[in-house]
Amino acid sequence: MRLSDLQRKDVININDGRKIGVIIDVNISMEGNMTSLVVDGGGFFSKFSSHNELEIGWSQIKKIGEDVILVSVDNL
Repeated sequence: MRLSDLQRKDVININDGRKIGVIIDVNISMEGNMTSLVVDGGGFFSKFSSHNELEIGWSQIKKIGEDVILVSVDNL
């Protein structure tokens, strides 16, 4: 799967059913494994600031589906 494929999917929090945002980047370990997703939480100023970025660790990803990525994130 390519990053561009992931970026087309909405990221949904399974704890409350809310859309968190869309993937703007991924973090990769020195060994080449994806360690986390960087999600843009949206908002008017999101294009001008990194304050709405959320890093979601690989262990928080529960399912990557055809249209969405389901994650478990507390304290949003």
